[in-house]
This record gives sequence, C-alpha cells and structure tokens, in this order.
Amino acid sequence: MNRRDCLALLGTLAAWPPSVLAQQTTTARRLGVLSVTSADEVIGRTGLAEALATHGWKEQDNLEIDWRSGGGDRARVAQLADDLIARKPDILLALGTPSVEELRRRTTTIPIVFAVVTDPVRQGFVQNLAHPGGNITGFTDYDGPLAGKWLEMLTQVTPKVSRVFIVYNPATAPFATLMLHTLEEAARTLHVTVEPAPVHDVASIAALASRNEGGFLVLPDFFAIANRAPLLAAIEQAHLPAVFCIRAFVDEGGLMSYSTDSAEQLRRAAGYIDRILKGARPADLPVQNPTKFELAINLKTAKALGVTLSPSLLATANDVVE
Repeated sequence: MNRRDCLALLGTLAAWPPSVLAQQTTTARRLGVLSVTSADEVIGRTGLAEALATHGWKEQDNLEIDWRSGGGDRARVAQLADDLIARKPDILLALGTPSVEELRRRTTTIPIVFAVVTDPVRQGFVQNLAHPGGNITGFTDYDGPLAGKWLEMLTQVTPKVSRVFIVYNPATAPFATLMLHTLEEAARTLHVTVEPAPVHDVASIAALASRNEGGFLVLPDFFAIANRAPLLAAIEQAHLPAVFCIRAFVDEGGLMSYSTDSAEQLRRAAGYIDRILKGARPADLPVQNPTKFELAINLKTAKALGVTLSPSLLATANDVVE
C-alpha cells in the first residue's frame, strides 16, 4: 500500500463512529445456555441479559448468546447439548439438573456455570461446595431445611393432613431420591407419612386426581413446571391441599409455594460468567446455596378447598393472593 492509499484508509477509519470501530476490532465471546424447559427461558432471558450488561457483556456487541430449551423433554435436552457443544462456546450456563448432566458428559474443558440445581455434591457434579474442582460451579436452588419447611406448611392446614404425596418425574428430577430421604426424616418429626407419586406424562399426571386423602408436595422439577396446567387441574380435581416448588403455581391457582428466587440466581450466575470470561477458573469459585426464599399463599384456593391455614403461616408469607 502506498502513502496516498494509507492516508485515505486512515481518513476513512477516522470518520467511522467508535461503535463501528469496536465491532471491527472486537471478537465477541460466546455463551451457550441450556434449559430443561422454556419456562426458564421466559423467566431468565431478559434478566440474564440485563445482569450480564451490568458487567459490560452486551448482546450484539461483545457477547453472543445461544439459547436452547428442552420443553421438559429429557431426550430433547440431550440433543440440544450436542448442538451447543458443536458451536464451541467459551462458556456454558446450565439451568436445571438434566442440563448439567448432559453438558458434563460432553465436555470437561468448557467452563459450566449452573443455576436452579439441587444438591450438586451428592449428584457428583462438584467435589464440594467450597472447592468444586473441575470445570463446573454455580448456584443451588435447595438447602437441607427446605424439604422440612414444605412438609411443615402442610401440617399447618386444617383439616389435618397426615399423608403427603411427593410428585416428581424421575427422568427430569434424578435428585428426587436424595430429597425423599430428607423428607422421610422430616416426616417422622412432623408425624406425617410421605409417599412417592412419580409422574412421566400427561396421563400419569391426570391419575393424581384419584387421590382422595392427604396432600401434595410438588418437587422442584422442570417437568412439573412445564406441565403446570394439567398438574394444577388434577390437584384441583382431587380437592386436596398442595405445596409447590415455584411461585408460578400459586399465581395460576395453587395453594402455597415456598421457593428460591430463580431470577436472582440468574443474576448471580451472571457474575460468575463475567469472572470466568475474564480468566477465573470454575474450580476456584465456590458453589453458593440460595439466600432468598419466598412464601406465597392463595387464599382464594384455600376457600375453594374448604381449608384453613394457621395464623403463623399467614403471618410469615411474603405474598398473599386473595
């Protein structure tokens, strides 16, 4: 290039806006997000993007985000994991236990941050909470006392609940067996009986309507979240009180929920994504348990069921739907 051409090129570059120059000189990093169900994508996409932006990571600028949601179908989650790994992302965000399981089978080198995951140590995802080791770290949606709290809520319902059916899908909630042990221990103290009630499709959900005594406890299972409508319909037909894993059930007619704030988990996950993209190792970032819990109660549903909730339970509710 001669001197005249060089000066012409410099003049052209000087006339470009800084944002255009940045696009020409910056290579965007790539984040792959795998969720078990689209419900998470609706809840988390905007919040995650906003949280990442506070750390300087912006879509259409220096970050590309590939979103994939399995619609509550475990086989679909596996297919989407293949797709994301093939895109060679710089980092992965796994929402839900099945997402972590499928991604960790496919890579031991790409960093994985998880959120809304139960007991990652006993599931073998990390060595321990303080020092996860490997390429995986993140944020759990559960701590030990939470299971007892769910059962305790049902014991504060009048007429008395003495039997509790534990609803989950074994394929999308492989941690359920771990939770059941905790629930059985809490049940002995609370003088109630717990009984597994596994579901795997709409037909098995509908069969819950035949239960005519006791109450329901729906575990934090993405299959249940994706199938809220038929699940709520079956429980309404059974005419029994129920405790749910997320607030959305209460907004749509469920009696009670006690849960972590999933949106807050995603905001915290954005901080880990930022640190890893800037050079931190997942092995050095401790897994964090939830710090914020929300109790929601639907009094309209309580009236329809003909049940009364204890004043102490109502007094501790973060939100009461009337």
